[in-house]
Amino acid sequence: MQATKPKKLLDQVRDVMRTKHYAYRTEESYVQWIRRFILFHNKRHPQEMSEPEVEAFLTHLAVHQDVAASTQNQALSALLFLYRYVLKQPLGDSIDAVRAKQSQHLPTVLTTGEVKRLLQGMSGIQQLFAKLLYGSGMRLTEGLRLRVKDLDFGHSQITVRETKGKRDRVTVLPQTLTPLLQAHFTQVKQIHQDDLAQGYGEVYLPNALERKYPEANREWIWQYVFPSTKRSIDPRSGKTRRHHLDQSVIRKAVKRAAQKVGINKKVGCHTLRHSFATHLLENGYDIRTLQELLGHKDLKTTMVYTHVLNQGVLGVRSPLDV
Repeated sequence: MQATKPKKLLDQVRDVMRTKHYAYRTEESYVQWIRRFILFHNKRHPQEMSEPEVEAFLTHLAVHQDVAASTQNQALSALLFLYRYVLKQPLGDSIDAVRAKQSQHLPTVLTTGEVKRLLQGMSGIQQLFAKLLYGSGMRLTEGLRLRVKDLDFGHSQITVRETKGKRDRVTVLPQTLTPLLQAHFTQVKQIHQDDLAQGYGEVYLPNALERKYPEANREWIWQYVFPSTKRSIDPRSGKTRRHHLDQSVIRKAVKRAAQKVGINKKVGCHTLRHSFATHLLENGYDIRTLQELLGHKDLKTTMVYTHVLNQGVLGVRSPLDV
């Protein structure tokens, strides 16, 4: 009987990440960082390396690649995962590498007039989605992952799941969008019914939910609010499903609209979230309420918006304006 050939290291990484239910995009990012780490050290096997080699790689990223702090931290997370869960050789608590500098930039915020112009420069599904981001303060990925059941029109609220901190939260559903979203639902439901009629209609569900509710992936309430225009093959299961819209569709639409209406600021999807937060503070809402709506674990993260208010945190006016 022929011995089973051991799996390649990166395939082992994927298996462990799927067992722990990591997101597919995280899986791809971690695999890429581990591959870069191996190539940086001339294809040495990570089992033959430890803290000094990890430190050298992270230092290289900061000094020679000039990566952002968040990028370097992602690379470190990937390597910590590799050594702890795949190789069973946890790294020491202290990695002594040159660290990339944390960005101190204040977020870009649009005025209410600029938001209005930006939204008017868009159309169709992209415009509806952008309005929802600005009106609710959701992150791009949170909006894309919305399921039909997550929108509560009766209470004008949205339950945001699969958040950055892995905690569900509730945010506001703009009442002005209710008729637009209900009309959108009619179109989405027709797409789902057509898929079912053609023998498809399944949607991705996290592993635990798929095991607990094996028939739920075909139900209407579990479908994405903003489905893709095409069915695609799930890279993990190999099943043909209709996923949600790709991030690039919305990102490009927002960027094009900003250029079209002549907004001379660096505008992206996250700018709508920043604008939502700042405009709520301008309208008198307290910082704790804002923290809950945005889903920030630490109040310090929310406090950054007090520094971009029109009149500043102390309401200071220039002496030239007095």
